[in-house]
Order: sequence, then C-alpha cells, then structure tokens
Amino acid sequence: MGEAILTLGGVPFQDFEIPPTITFGGAQSLAVHQLPGGQRVIDALGANDAAIGWTGIFSGANATERARMLDLARATGMMLPLTWDVFFYTVVVSSFVADYSKGWWIPYRIACTVVRDEASVLLPMLPTLANSLGGDLAAASAAAPGIDFSGALSALAQPNATARGTANYTAAVSSLQNVQTGVASQLASNDTQLGAIAAQPTPTGPYAASQGATAIGQAVTLTGNLSSLTTAAGYIGRALVNLDNASA
Repeated sequence: MGEAILTLGGVPFQDFEIPPTITFGGAQSLAVHQLPGGQRVIDALGANDAAIGWTGIFSGANATERARMLDLARATGMMLPLTWDVFFYTVVVSSFVADYSKGWWIPYRIACTVVRDEASVLLPMLPTLANSLGGDLAAASAAAPGIDFSGALSALAQPNATARGTANYTAAVSSLQNVQTGVASQLASNDTQLGAIAAQPTPTGPYAASQGATAIGQAVTLTGNLSSLTTAAGYIGRALVNLDNASA
C-alpha cells in the first residue's frame, strides 16, 4: 500500500500495522433463468461485497490500547468508517484475532464485513472539498454530541479555509486537531473507566445483585460512548487527511 493512510474507526494504522495489500471487491448476485434452446435471462440482484481483511503488527507504547479498541469494536458489533486512499466503507469488524507477544508487539488479523460502500455514493456527486469536510464534521458531531464542534465548523466556513498556505487554512487545521484531541481524550477516559469496572472484584453480600446491576449498566453506557466517540474520531481523521491533501 506504500504511503496510503489506513484508518478504521478511531484507530489510524502506521508502520508495521499497515498491510502490503488490501483486497476489495466482491460479487454481483445474479438470478440466472435457463431458457429452452440454451438462452439465458439474467437478473442482477445487487452487489455482494466481499469481506475486507488484512494482517499486521501493532507496535509501540500504545499497542495494547489500540488492539483492545479493535477487539471492543468486534465484541460490540459497532459500525465503523474504514478509509484508505479514495476508499470509504462503513463496516462491522467480523473477526479480530491478536497474538500477544509483548506489550509493544502484537501481531493481529482482522476481517471487516461491508455494510455500505460510501464512496460509491460520494464519488459520482463530485463534492467540493469544503462540502466533504462539512459532511464529515456533521457526521462526527452527530456521533459525539458531547464534543463542541462549533470552532472547527466556523474555521472551515472562512474564505480560503481549504487553500493550503493561507492563514485560514492553518486555523482550520488547528481547529480540527483540537477537536481530534478532545475526542481522543474522552476515548481514553471512557476506556480507563471501563477497565476499572472490569477490574473490580465480584460483589458479595446482601447488595451484590444491585451492585452488579449498577456495574453492568455503567459498562454498557461506557461501551456506547466508546462506540460513538470511535465513529466520530474516524470522521475527524478523514477530514484531516482530506484537508492535508488540499491544494494551494
């Protein structure tokens, strides 16, 4: 894949994590009616996208955290944006298997089931960069209503905000990075809280049932937060990549 940037949800892949190739495509579902004389009538029923999968190695100080985020995505069945180059899919992680070797070296295998090929809808529309960025931020804001996107939206609305080298372009990039930092901070906070709940000993005593129910409720809420924030992080990351590719 060379220097292509690969992002799944809020997890950008880098270094050894990026696979040499990603296979995409699939089949067309067909109803074939065999007629007397050897002729056929074929009804095209729609695309049947193949699973998108790859392998790599998580490395570095946050390898375990990043691997856990993808395993959580698999466990919860959340829908995530998957992007690289000009490709943009909404997917569900159908399989994630990691081989823990060290905290900073975790080989993994992942497979994603395609929900929608978003690029097939977006490409014919030929949206302007400004419209594309606005759409990404709108989607991110809907996924994470607790994050303030007003500054970033205002920065992108300024003249020449998508023209590289201008002051407004620099301000737009900075505003998006601030939002990205805020989402990452909340992701880390929710992940820490979820880990703390998982580490709690099993409740005992006369109030064990209610305490257990409370812990489960908190875990469900935190998992939902992680799902929403991960989706928002994916859209923000894609917006930053598109803005980084802007021309003068």
